[in-house]
Amino acid sequence: MSAPVVLVLALAAATYALRLVGPVLHGRVHVPPRAQELLSAGAVVLLVALLATGALTEDTGLAGWARPAGVLTAVVLAWRRAPFVVVVLAGVGATAVLRALGVP
Repeated sequence: MSAPVVLVLALAAATYALRLVGPVLHGRVHVPPRAQELLSAGAVVLLVALLATGALTEDTGLAGWARPAGVLTAVVLAWRRAPFVVVVLAGVGATAVLRALGVP
């Protein structure tokens, strides 16, 4: 077996083992409430950071104004509890309309 195949199999096994840790240790490890709050806040911060970098950057620079406007449209509709399909289509539509109007 070649080295890349062994490496891929090792990474697959490690990934599977990491996913099993949660269900196996659930209820056996006590996490203090403050740590649980920090982990929850960390997850939200991570998601917001991913959203911001995806919405605002392209390659190595600023993505322009059309994409952030589309994302903002989608965020507002999601906040107003619009159906998911409406949120996605409105965000994509707003970006497309702005780009058709010449907004970068």
